[in-house]
Amino acid sequence: MSRVEHSTKLNLERIVFIGRTFEEYLDMFLLSNEDLKGKKILDCPAGACSFTAIGNKNGLNVTACDIAYEYSLEDLKNKGQHDIAHTMEQMEKSQSNFIWDYFENVQGLRKHRVTALNDCINDMKDSSARYVPATLPTLPFKDEEFDLLLSAHFLFMYGDRLDYKFHIKTIKELLRVTKEEIRIFPLVDLTGKRYEFLDEIINNLTKKGYMVEEIKVPYEFQRNANSMLIIKKV
Repeated sequence: MSRVEHSTKLNLERIVFIGRTFEEYLDMFLLSNEDLKGKKILDCPAGACSFTAIGNKNGLNVTACDIAYEYSLEDLKNKGQHDIAHTMEQMEKSQSNFIWDYFENVQGLRKHRVTALNDCINDMKDSSARYVPATLPTLPFKDEEFDLLLSAHFLFMYGDRLDYKFHIKTIKELLRVTKEEIRIFPLVDLTGKRYEFLDEIINNLTKKGYMVEEIKVPYEFQRNANSMLIIKKV
């Protein structure tokens, strides 16, 4: 194994390739299919989510972006299946940390995650150009290339590993490639606590002339993860 191959293997092992379904996205971001028609949308980072796959089947214009997309479909499918199996094992031990109204039980959750992964992988086979590899805080897109950007389960969640400067740089980059607004979900870290620098980020953005709003949404699986941040260009 070459040094490059070895490095790639290690990097892929560090990525968690799990995704949410199109329906989950609509609830997480308080959107409908009608709201999204006519808009050019970026899902970033998209992981193994089916939002791009199902969105485009529904007549939407969606592009997905993620660090994982530099790897082969076979590697991503295997990684996704492994990550789902591992996550479900952990869920069995920590069910009390979650609210089961949406999925009912661990088997229901597994079904959603497998569906998202399969839809994502199948769409990548048919429409690979929609899936763009990128490593935040840098994106390979033009200024204001998209009308709307959706960002789920990355920013704020990993506040213990991604510092305040990274968050500021990333949000600045997301805004650069977006014409109208970005939506970020959720607003808590992995322990369910509100991201400690969220108010500082909101103040920073408000001073720069952006309209920023926290909104409750009809989706809560991880406890307290039931709000999103909307940042609008005015």
